[in-house]
This record gives sequence, structure tokens and C-alpha cells, in this order.
Amino acid sequence: MLQRLLHHSPRLFRQLLSSRHYSSPSQIAVTFKTRNGDLKATGEIGDSLLDVVINNDVPLDGFGACEGTVACCTCHVILDPNHFKRLAEPSEEEMDMLDLAPGLDDYSRLGCQVVLTKADKPEITVVVPDETRDARTL
Repeated sequence: MLQRLLHHSPRLFRQLLSSRHYSSPSQIAVTFKTRNGDLKATGEIGDSLLDVVINNDVPLDGFGACEGTVACCTCHVILDPNHFKRLAEPSEEEMDMLDLAPGLDDYSRLGCQVVLTKADKPEITVVVPDETRDARTL
């Protein structure tokens, strides 16, 4: 029966494996701090924070409106200083978008550009600013 499930429903099987109830060595817990409380999710090494939001159906209205093309600033997050220092420098494109983000902070990044690594294990916390702005509408 399991073999039939794998053959006929590979997507369902992958979803079951990636659910919060299954823990793999490459999973990282991610907490999104919002004005309405903490939202918890899990991501894999190599996922961006935008991937984590999408894959876990995290209810962040408008987060990643441009689908990770660095054309808006709706996935603006504020990182812990230690996490921020581990990342590569932001691209000029990302800096341009961050300049338009409300609530800009010294540790701001776009979630679509922050990729989870082994160094993030077992968990990270990011702050989602109260206000967002879609730079595509300016």
C-alpha cells in the first residue's frame, strides 16, 4: 500500500514528510515575531525565509508579494545581530528595496534573500515589522 501511495501521490508523500510532525537533521525552527504574537514554522537548510512562509502557510499578509524577485519590500524582516553578521552582504538590488521599507533597522534584510544554513540550527527568530510597503506600487 505504501508503494502505491508513493507511486500515485509523490507530492502528498513529500508534504507529509515536510510536515511539522516529522523532524529531519536539516530542519530549522523559525519563529516570526509579529505584533499579533509569534508564528512558528520549520524550514530546510537552503530554504529562504520566504520559502518557509510559503511552505508552512504562515499567515503573513502580503509577505513576498513579488515572489522573491527583489521587486518589493514586503518580506522585510529584522534579524538578530548574530544571525545578520553570518550572512553575505546584501546586493545593491536588495539595498535599494530596503531603502523603501518602513521600519528599516541596522539588521534589516529581505526574507527572500535570507537563506537558512547549518549555522542557524536549531532555530532562529526574526521580527516582522508592523508596517509593510509594496515598492511595486510606489
